[in-house]
Amino acid sequence: MLSRHLQTSALLPALLKLRQQTLAVAWSGGVDSTALLLMLQQAGFRLQAWHIDHAWHAHSASQTAILQALARQLTIPFFSRRLPPPSGKNREAEARQGRYAMWQAMASENGVEHIILAHHADDQAETVCMRMLQGAGVQGCCGMAAQRRLGAQLTLYRPLLHLRKQQLQQLIASANIPVMDDPSNQDTSLRRNYIRHRLFPAMQEAGHDPYRLYLGFQRQALRYWQQVEQLLACIPLQQHGESVSMDWHTWISHSAAIRAALLQHMMSTLYGEGRCLGRRHILLAEQWLQQGGNNGIDLAGCRLSHRRTRLLLQAGKKH
Repeated sequence: MLSRHLQTSALLPALLKLRQQTLAVAWSGGVDSTALLLMLQQAGFRLQAWHIDHAWHAHSASQTAILQALARQLTIPFFSRRLPPPSGKNREAEARQGRYAMWQAMASENGVEHIILAHHADDQAETVCMRMLQGAGVQGCCGMAAQRRLGAQLTLYRPLLHLRKQQLQQLIASANIPVMDDPSNQDTSLRRNYIRHRLFPAMQEAGHDPYRLYLGFQRQALRYWQQVEQLLACIPLQQHGESVSMDWHTWISHSAAIRAALLQHMMSTLYGEGRCLGRRHILLAEQWLQQGGNNGIDLAGCRLSHRRTRLLLQAGKKH
């Protein structure tokens, strides 16, 4: 039996409004997602268990079959998809993109509009560290969102971001439910695993708590980004078909960080949430501005230019 206190405290108020709807749980079979699945089941939610086989190791198909049998014991409908074997170029990015695409397809097939993920506070700290090492700005250091849209149909929720992994481990131990450990979780050639198994233990050995440190960075970034969003809301954008623009002098009058946020805001206005410029394109735009902002530059399938008193971002223009 799960801890009643943890079961209740771990649920977002937003989830409590979804009791009459079917929720998909992203289920790997590990400690975290199994704890989430059991919490939601005990709380009375109508569930489906969605498993994505990433084809990263030889036993992944047999693990899928074990999970299917366990879901049957729990009387939870089980759905699985298998991704093509990774190309090796960037396994983590390929896996993430593949999962998202599969989830959206499964949502359409099953008429489900909400998927619940088991990311917790330890995962959040690792994410912030990884993004800082990649040179992310303030928005990136806000970490994983508790709720966001994924495609046209699906909303993604992370209700466990305030819980530490140790709490979930204790919960599963008391429930006497079998869990699986994916061998790829020990592969330190993957960035997150390197942070988890090498970098963070080294920091702890040196007397620093990496989880407290990076979760502190994340909270600071969130507070700052909320201020940035308030500023963005006060700066008008104009959209005309396949382009969006703003006042040129307003853009150049702000700091580089705010200019980058405004470009991302223009990008999401033009293409929808989830589409953003990479760090390389942000730096390219800054270099273009420092050189006078003449003519225009191509950025990720769009064109940024200075037209009289406007900064213009146009979709799909090739020059």
